[in-house]
Amino acid sequence: MKFRPCIDLHQGVVKQIVGGTLSDGPEGPETNFTAEKPARWFAERYRDDGLIGGHVIQLGPGNETAAREALSAFPGGLQIGGGIDGDNAADWLDSGASHVIVTSWVFHDGVVDMERLNTLVKRIGKERLVLDLSCRKRGKDYLIVTNRWQTFTREAVTPGLLERLASYCDEFLVHAVDVEGMCRGIEEDLVGLLGSWAGIPMTYAGGIRSMADIAAIDRLGRGRIDFTVGSALDLFGGTHLSYTDMVRFR
Repeated sequence: MKFRPCIDLHQGVVKQIVGGTLSDGPEGPETNFTAEKPARWFAERYRDDGLIGGHVIQLGPGNETAAREALSAFPGGLQIGGGIDGDNAADWLDSGASHVIVTSWVFHDGVVDMERLNTLVKRIGKERLVLDLSCRKRGKDYLIVTNRWQTFTREAVTPGLLERLASYCDEFLVHAVDVEGMCRGIEEDLVGLLGSWAGIPMTYAGGIRSMADIAAIDRLGRGRIDFTVGSALDLFGGTHLSYTDMVRFR
C-alpha cells in the first residue's frame, strides 16, 4: 500500500473541494482549501520526496496551463485526468504525464463504450491508461459517475467489471464521491469490494481523515489498494494528517 499524492485544479488554482458539489453553477463548488502556491510547487514537492504515481485532476475548464506546468516539473511522475479523450490523450503524455486518467469519454451514454476504449488503447497503449471508476452509492450499488461526478451511469463497480476492464488499462482510480472532501471517514463497503478483487493496481480516494482510516484501507483492501489524502492533509490546510507521515508510505 502506497500514498499517491494529488493536485486538484479548479480555475487554474490548487484546491480541495467537496466532491459532490462540483458543478457549472455560479455558486461554484464547496471549497475546503485554496492554495496560495501554484500547482508546480506541489509537483516539485512530490518529486523531491520521491512520491511517484500521483495525479493531477482538472476540475473543469481553465486548468490546462497549471496542469502542464505541474507535469513539466515532475515529468513521468504524475498522471493527468479531467477532460481527457481520444484526441488529446497523446498530447498530455507528450507533456510529461506518465498516464492519462479517463472516465467520461469512455463511460459514454451510461455504459462502457468499447469502441472508444479500444480506440484509446490503440492510440496510447494500455500501459499509459488509468480508468477512473469514481462512484456514488445508489441503493446497494456503487454506480460510476461522469461529468464532474454529477451524472450516474448504469455501470456498477463490481469484481466482474474490474475483471472486464483490467485488460484495457494499467491502473484504476476510484473516488468515493459521496464522502470526497468531507473528512468523515472512508466508504468501507467500497474499499472491501475493491479489496476482494486481486488484479491490477488501484488507488482509493475519499473521506480519509485519520491513520485509522488508512489502516482500514490496508486491512479491507488486503494490502492491494493505494490511497490518496486530500482535505485532511496539513499540506492542504487540514488538521487531521501530516504530509510528512504520508511520505513514509511511498
